[in-house]
Amino acid sequence: METILGYSSKKPKMGDPLKELSGINSVIDLIGNTPLIKLNGFPELEPTKELYVKAEWFNPGGSIKDRAALSMIIDGINSKKLNSKKIIMDSSSGNTAIAYAMIGAALGFKVELVTPENINVERKKTLQAYGAKIIYSSPLEGSDGAIIEARKLAKKFPDKYFMPDQYNNPANPLAHFQTTGPEIWEQTKGAITHLICGIGTGGTAMGTGEYLKTKNPNIKVVGVQPDDSLHGLEGLKHIPTSIKPGIYNEELIDELFWANTEKSYEIMEKLVNLEGMFVGHSGGAVVLAALKELSKIDNGVIVCIVPDGGYRYLSGGVWW
Repeated sequence: METILGYSSKKPKMGDPLKELSGINSVIDLIGNTPLIKLNGFPELEPTKELYVKAEWFNPGGSIKDRAALSMIIDGINSKKLNSKKIIMDSSSGNTAIAYAMIGAALGFKVELVTPENINVERKKTLQAYGAKIIYSSPLEGSDGAIIEARKLAKKFPDKYFMPDQYNNPANPLAHFQTTGPEIWEQTKGAITHLICGIGTGGTAMGTGEYLKTKNPNIKVVGVQPDDSLHGLEGLKHIPTSIKPGIYNEELIDELFWANTEKSYEIMEKLVNLEGMFVGHSGGAVVLAALKELSKIDNGVIVCIVPDGGYRYLSGGVWW
């Protein structure tokens, strides 16, 4: 069955070719198959309205971006665009950069990342620990500035760099079409009625939503974006004022939720106090959106994809 993005559910799973490269005991074999955790502490919950979190911080690199980074690197190897003489180079504000660095270290590739100079100390030190080289872009230009700088480098040194280009690479959403979507379908036994995803590159929402709609077209996909261009929700993109990712297809989003930064932080705190769950900024935003959706329905099974854990943001402080 062909889909809007051109995927087929009959394609081999993303991880299959990698086993030949990495062996059974590689750290990258731990990517995916993350747990689905039911929330119980929020007063908005009722027996007929269930809310689950897809806990992507359980990936070995600490975020959902492990999935897309792995898919794009595999695609680069299989297409022969990436070889032992080339350096993996891309732009990222944090999680994808760490995923590239981890996977590059595991597979023996050098990695260079273009990132805004004002990324937090946790991410800088993690990238350095994995042996990646950091190329700083202007902090005033945000993630768009890093994208532009990475594209310049790739164009200037085509023989030196392999640029996966996470914002435009179909292998990004393909990772979620072939792994995240099927996992959620199986974990909910097909009972999912709503999917809540943050929008950064758009890869998670596109691939996961596309897969789930091939199983049940009535599943509602809610995309979460910051409500302002000047926001504090790391990992999310305010699409109207940003460079639009080439892989982002609005046709696959049934509804947009505009998340307020302060309210998202409040949900982060509630998740700690009510559930013992310490999530990142975008995690607070997607659960905020889910609670809003919960108020509209009488019954349903809502799944939020939470990209990472709160420990990545400790130096910035929120409520602690």
